[in-house]
Amino acid sequence: MEELTIKGRKCRLFGADEPACILVQPSARHENVTLEAEAEQLAALSKVPFVLATIELEDWMVDLMPWPDANVCRDPEAGKHAQDTLDYVLTALVPELQHRYGPLPIILGGYSLGGLFALWASMQTDTFKAVAAASPSVWLHDWMPFARKHALMASDVYLSLGDQEEHVRNQAIARVGDNLREQYQLILGQLGPEHCYLFWEQGGHFSDNEGRLSRAFAWCLERTVSF
Repeated sequence: MEELTIKGRKCRLFGADEPACILVQPSARHENVTLEAEAEQLAALSKVPFVLATIELEDWMVDLMPWPDANVCRDPEAGKHAQDTLDYVLTALVPELQHRYGPLPIILGGYSLGGLFALWASMQTDTFKAVAAASPSVWLHDWMPFARKHALMASDVYLSLGDQEEHVRNQAIARVGDNLREQYQLILGQLGPEHCYLFWEQGGHFSDNEGRLSRAFAWCLERTVSF
């Protein structure tokens, strides 16, 4: 693992010295303890050499929510900075990584709000060849109306959700299952069944985060790089 600062943000690199693909993942500080395990599990799952670049965010919700939702966060800055995060990825992180490793394909992935951000970002740019969205927060207010109007520009998309995540008392969060089913159907219509996969994991939202992400990235790697 290598720690470095790129244009004012702390980043961590995991993986091969000569990768065939670049993985980008926004990460919350609480995920720092699981990133190395995630990279190790991913290396065991995929034969494709990769470098996983994680971005440590100052505020998970403020930096990733594409618009405000008081059910998620009451910070007045929430919903205003997802574009800033995406701009950083496109204008700072990706150029630095491609300078290091060459013009390799980019996969964007994340967990929870990170997964939602990955889906949203792939509707803004065609930079990402694939999207790995593990337990994405598609229960965000007005997400489905937005998703119905905006096609993903990635070539392949992996979605997953814990089989207990929709069985909660909070009615806003409980819609995550139906919303992800609809999201999957939308992507099927856009990309076809060979380019989209929905996997139901065991457990709730806080079960095996690193394992879910490693499986998501592994699926994307196998479809992005022939190795």
